Formats: sequence, C-alpha cells, structure tokens
Amino acid sequence: MARLLGIHIRNYRALADVRLGQVQYGRGTPLPRLTCLIGPNGSGKSTVLDAFGFVADCLLDGVEAACDKPWRGGFDRLRTQGESGPISFEIFFEADDPARPIVYQLVVDVVNGVPAAIEETCRQRREGETLGKPYYFLKLKKGRGKVWAGQAVGEATESRISQAVTLVDLDKLGIATLGNLSEHPRIVALRTYVEQWYLSYFVPSAARVLPAAGAQRWLDREGANIGNVLQYYQRQNPKGFNAILRRLAKAIPGLKKITPEVSKDKRLLLKFDEDGYQDPFFQHGMSDGTLKMLAYAVLLEDPHPRPFIGIEEPENGLYVRLVERLASQFSSRTANTALSTQMLVTTHSPYFVDALQPSQVWLIRKGGDGHARATCAADVTTIAAMNESGIPLGSLWYSNHFDDGAPE
Repeated sequence: MARLLGIHIRNYRALADVRLGQVQYGRGTPLPRLTCLIGPNGSGKSTVLDAFGFVADCLLDGVEAACDKPWRGGFDRLRTQGESGPISFEIFFEADDPARPIVYQLVVDVVNGVPAAIEETCRQRREGETLGKPYYFLKLKKGRGKVWAGQAVGEATESRISQAVTLVDLDKLGIATLGNLSEHPRIVALRTYVEQWYLSYFVPSAARVLPAAGAQRWLDREGANIGNVLQYYQRQNPKGFNAILRRLAKAIPGLKKITPEVSKDKRLLLKFDEDGYQDPFFQHGMSDGTLKMLAYAVLLEDPHPRPFIGIEEPENGLYVRLVERLASQFSSRTANTALSTQMLVTTHSPYFVDALQPSQVWLIRKGGDGHARATCAADVTTIAAMNESGIPLGSLWYSNHFDDGAPE
C-alpha cells in the first residue's frame, strides 16, 4: 500500500510555500506514519489538512466543485492573498519500490473565469534504478500532453511507447480518466490511493441523528453513519465488533454492551447498556466524549484501514487522561507496518503531544507576512536535546520552548 513521504503546497490560503517531509526526489526525511501538527489558532494547521481534502475532492468531484465547497468559498478565497500565481500541490509517495517514489503534481488556476486543472504531472525513476533523476510518465498542460504506459518513463528514445492525451474537460483530473485504464497501473494505484484518503471532522451531534438502517463499510466525514458502520462490523466482522466494544469499555468505565437495533420505521439505533442502569441509553443521550471514542475505536480496529487518515483536534470533548492514551493508541496503530496506514493529526493539547517523538511533531505558525511556516521538532536542536533528556514534548511546547527554538 502507498505511503505519503511529503507534500509541497503553494498559494493555498495561508500556505504560500509550505513543505512537510520529503519534498525533493531522494532528499529530505519522509513523514512518519503518525504526524502531528501543532500551533496557535489560525496558524494554518487545519489548512494543511484541508489541502489533502482539496486534492481528493478535485479527483472525486471535479476542480470547480472542490473550490466551491461551503467551507472553502471559491478559488479567489483559496488562493493566498496578494498572490497572482496558481495553487499547486506536489505530493511524494512511495508505492511498491522504496527507491522509486512517485511525485504527483497538480496545478490549479482560473481558465475563462472557471477553476481548472492547468497542469498535472507524475514522475518516477526508471525501473531498476536507485539513483538518478525522475522522468515523467504523465505530463499534461491544459489537458494536452503525453502518458507512458506500464513502467516506462519519458525520454526522446522512448517516444514510441508514449501516447498523446487530450482531455476535453479541464474540470476533471487526468488521473481520474487515465486511472481507469489497466495499461497505466501506476496512475491506477495513485487514483486508488487518493480516493481512499479519509479526513475526519467528527461531529457528535451528527452521530446522534438516527440514520436509515443498512450496513456501511466506512465512516463518513462527520461520523453520522457510525451506527451503520457498527452494523457492518456486527454482520461481517464480529471479532472486530467485539474489539471495538472492549476498546471503548476501557475508556468509558461501566459500559457493558453496544447493540445496533433497527426501529419499526427502519432507522438504526445504537443501544448502550451500562452498569447500574436497568434501561439502556441510546446515541442521542450519550456524551460527546463517548461518541468520539466510539468513532476512534471504529477507526483503530479496522483490519483494512484507509491508507491515509486525517483527524482534526481529536482531544475535543475528551477527559484529559484519555487524550494521551488516544495518542499512544494512534502511535501503536500506525507503527504496525502490516496495516500500512498513516495519520495526520492537528491538536491543541500538550497531553496528546507528550506521547509523541520529535520526528512526529511539526510546529505551524505564521510569519510577519501572514504566511504559514512549518518546522519539525526534530530539526530544532534545543527541543530534541531536552526531549532526549526526558522532558516530554508537550511540556516543552506549553513552556514556550517551541516558540523560542523554532526559526522564523
């Protein structure tokens, strides 16, 4: 399964020029499987998370629809204020060969008054090479260009195996079209990888709504279908269902049982049985923290998890002692290489950060120009040294050592 190595974002809101992880071919430190973004309110943490969502939405819904999502407000509000250039994303990820990571670039700008994909490229080293520069195997500008089939990459001598490409609609990404063709397995893998990204903005009130009955495999963005997902686990993966219950019981004392139940009007109810109470509770009567821990238990017990999971401020609504435990659970889950999942988390909680290592933590803050800067804690000598001596990262952050040590 693919693994994200790094991302370079330009002109996306406050992210005028932000690099995370490996952002040059063969250089830089790849992002770990658990990456945590910290920093003040309004510094750009959520924008980094939304940048991934924007790329995924461009693939799934088209460029214009991605720009016009209610929380984005159109292209003009997405482009960094004061900038006139396009928005661009360069994503480095590892597929089957660690020596040959793939670099996908998407450039978005306005064409005839409408947001469009004006450039898409994919690059990779030749098969069998461990050194040297990458070559294009997809190169499109305003919908026109070339693609190389199989494992080939572009050069003049290889023009015989390249194909000319002309897209009629710049709203649709080239990888969306070419990713349906078996002769382009790398683009198929890229499309599949991005389609499977999951960005969680869990809203407890959404989880209290009673959905129509019916098992569903994946949680939606807000967790409104959590009962349907539990119904899927109960039917298709009873072992996983019991593991979810055990994980939640450790976090919520007295919880004995969770049962999905179909009402007479065919809506799905979640029934919670607790010690000391004869009658059960239902999801609309459960606390925000209980519902959030239930959602995270579903994510953590998935035997075939999404390859990339983004979570915004998981600590909200949780008892303080649960926060560090949750961070440890995220670390353990992502450390299991057999599962090949990766997490990007934003947080304001030093207790969450206490459970992490310097290589897992990035400080996001704005400079004097209003643009976000990103600094890995492992790259700040004073922070790394104090953490090595036994001082937890959250304590260092709370004591302003991050602000004092991180470069402007």
